[in-house]
Parts: sequence; C-alpha cells; structure tokens
Amino acid sequence: MRQIKEVLRLHANGRSHREIAAALRLSRATVWEYLDRARRARLELEQVIGMVDEALERLLFPPSPPARKKRPAPDWAQVHRELGRKHVTLDLLWNEYKLQEPEGYGYSWFCKHYERWAAALPVTLRQILTPGEKLFVDYSGKKLGIVNPDTGEIREAELFVAALGVSGYFYAELTWTQQLPDWIGSHVRALTFYNGAPAIVVPDNLKSAVHKPDFYDPVVNRTYGDMCAHYGVAVIPARPRKPRDKPKAELSVLLAQRWILARLRHQRFFSLDEANRAVAALLVEANNKKFKKLPGSRRSVFDELDRPALRPLPARPYQFAQWKAARVHIDYHVEFDEHFYSVPYRYAREQVDVRYTQNTVEIFHRGQRIAAHGRSHRRGDPTTIPSHMPPHHQAATTDWNPQRLLRWATDIGPHTAAVIEHLLRGRRHPEQAYRACLGILRMGKKYDRRRLEAACCCAIEKKAMNYQFIASTLKNGLEGSSTSTAPQSELPLAHANVRGPSYYH
Repeated sequence: MRQIKEVLRLHANGRSHREIAAALRLSRATVWEYLDRARRARLELEQVIGMVDEALERLLFPPSPPARKKRPAPDWAQVHRELGRKHVTLDLLWNEYKLQEPEGYGYSWFCKHYERWAAALPVTLRQILTPGEKLFVDYSGKKLGIVNPDTGEIREAELFVAALGVSGYFYAELTWTQQLPDWIGSHVRALTFYNGAPAIVVPDNLKSAVHKPDFYDPVVNRTYGDMCAHYGVAVIPARPRKPRDKPKAELSVLLAQRWILARLRHQRFFSLDEANRAVAALLVEANNKKFKKLPGSRRSVFDELDRPALRPLPARPYQFAQWKAARVHIDYHVEFDEHFYSVPYRYAREQVDVRYTQNTVEIFHRGQRIAAHGRSHRRGDPTTIPSHMPPHHQAATTDWNPQRLLRWATDIGPHTAAVIEHLLRGRRHPEQAYRACLGILRMGKKYDRRRLEAACCCAIEKKAMNYQFIASTLKNGLEGSSTSTAPQSELPLAHANVRGPSYYH
C-alpha cells in the first residue's frame, strides 16, 4: 500500500506516468493500473493519506463478483429421439425446455446447437420416420448351411430380416426358400414377434412380393396383398435398384450377417428348427445391445416408441392361401387340381378367381365369393352343392336312383349290370356316378345293346370299368376282342369295406 500511496502523491504533484515509473522502479502498466483503480474508487490524495492499509486495499482491490451460473444445456440425445415422434417439432421441444429451465438458452441457439450435434450422427438417408408406421423386410443374400443327418448333404437356408423404422428393432429367421409360402410365413411370424401390426410394410421387388415391378405403379402379388389386407397393412414396395428406400432393412441385414451369421459360421446344424433356435438367442442379444452414440438400445426404443404405436393383431393369424384364375365350365363346375367344384349355374362360362388353402377352396366372381367347398383330393370327381343346380337339373337328379339304373342295366345284360353296380358303389355318394352311368346306358341306343354288353364284358376283363374305356371300345369296334361270354358273378377288387347290392334296396 506504501507504493500505491507514493504513486498517488507523485501523480498529484503533476508527475507523468513515465517519471513515476522511473522514480519508483515500477512498470508504466503498473502505474497506470494503480491510478485507474483509484479513479474508479473515486479516491483523492487527502483521503488516501489518512487511510489504514486494509481499508485502502478493500477499496482498490474489491473481491471478484461471484461467477455467473452456467445455463443448463438440453439433452440432445433426448431431443433427437423425441423428434422421431409424430407431430413433434423443435419449437415444441424448445418451449418444453424453457419451462424446465427458465434461464436456458434462446430458440435460435437451441436450433443451431441441435443441428451441430445431429450433424455428427451417421445419417445417410434423410427420411421422416414415424413410430409404428413402417416395417422394412428383405432377405440377407448370405445363407447358412444346414447338414442333412442322413446323407451329409449341406443345404443352404435363406435369412429373412424385418426391421421397424424408428427403433430398428429387428426380427430374423431362416427359411429354406424365398418362395411365396416361406415369404408369407415369415411375415406372419414377424408380426407375432412384434405383437402388433405397422401401417406400412416396405418389401423389395422379389417375385413373392411384387408380381410386376414398376417405378410408378408396381403390381403386388395377390396372395401377399391378401395377407397384408388381413392385418390391415398397406404395401409400398421399394423402387427397383433404390436400396435407400429401405435403409433400416439394409442396416438390419448387415447387422444380422455380422451378429448372427458370422457368429454361427463354426457351428453345425442338422435341422432348420435347431438353427432357428440359435438365431433367436442371438437376436435377443443383438436387440439389447447398447447404441454407441445414442442412449438405450433397439429394444428400449421399441418399448418406448414403436410398441405403443403398433395396431393390435387380428384374433386369428393369416392362413396361407393362393389364387388361381379359372373359367366355369358349361356344367357350372370349376376344375382345380383335377377335381370339379360347383358354383351357382348362372355363372357358367364366367371368368372366376379360385382361392385355395390346404383345407378349403373358395371361388370369387368380380371380388364376390360365390361358392366355398372343403378341398378334395379325389381326382376326376365332382363336388356339387344341389342348390347350385338349375331347377330342371335338380328335378332330373331326383327322378334317377340306383335301383332304376340297375334295372335298366340288367335289361341290357349281366356285364352291363356289373359295370353299373361297380360305378355306383365306387363313389361315396351314388349321385356322383349318375352321369357316367347314364352315358354308358345310352350307348345301348346309339350302338346296339349287344355291342354294349360285349364292350362291358371287355371292360371287366381289362379292369377298366369306366365311361371313357367303354366309349372308346365301341367307337373303334373293339368289343369283339373279349374272350369271355359267361356273365361275371363277382366284381374284381371286392373287399369288406365295399357296399354290396343290398345297400340299394
């Protein structure tokens, strides 16, 4: 304090800064600082001379003001995640931030620093993704070999991958092929895994998904569209050769290849189920793995954002069904898999669509279902619903019965009667054989009864008792080749489960 008093004294006597510094051996900057502090404290030389050193020090060197409290910065990771929610904007998030931190930063600073933070994220495709909206699906392209335990042959299985848009929560499984049954089955199991349905599914342009790829108007496979309609999901295929239309699928495929296939490369599997159990275990681990630059994991983001936005699944899962175009025959039956199914007679000659599953056959005309049947594997047989027949056909079938047909055949001859009886008892319902029986019996009028009897004898000998053989024999005049003239009392192929003639009396 002595030097400060001396600096003030010399300055009051008119000495310059240079002279004061030289006299007291101080730097001119120090002299200037002392004089400046005295000026700011409004001290005169008379006041300084009478002050004690402690009082003077408090005036010239007051304590520094407390440091200003640092304003809290937002949690940018949380801001980024909230922006993924529907209708959430930066303005809304800034207002919520200001409610929690009234002394926080302004809106311009908030937006600028968020953009700076988000620029460091590894984002390549700029898409606006909404929770629960899109499910991206694809096949890996890399396969896993499975050993046949009987032959040692290695068969490669396809890896199906599905991923939700916001969380990236993904599902993976192995199937033998990329064909339609495996493709549909993988979708059904994926939706069961998520326990909910998204609004949109984005597949690639494989044949099982897209019947005719097109940049502007792709045609979706009908069975695939039927499955998506069952779950209330829209199909928007990715554009051909545009992998950035499905970034989550591409990223999840890469993750599945590295996290699943690469870790299973040294293991040997002997069945598809065994391999899928190993895939399911690694799938849980991959979805629970922590993000590197964001908080949480795929599973935690799915639970927070995607799961609440998914729609509930229908009560029953989709049953795989396929479609086939067909035309109704003149006898109002549709042929499918070598069996004939009836439709109402007014649709004769119309173009229809056949939807078939493992157990049912449904027939649609212009989108309206006109008939439904249980699926039958009896080749060449008809399945007819009486109400589908026109009135005069229903009357005709009620006029005929097995006894009347047998009496007619007996009048022609024993071999003819044997053939008719064989046809009647060879069907579950005798009505199914009426047309064939009538066709054979009417040949007696066209060709002569004796020739028909001989043709039936020939059919019994050759064990070809059907309409086609007898008609061909008569047409080509081959009925005389029969070597037997005695009536055959018993039909071939008789056994305990076949009904006898007493059934018709």
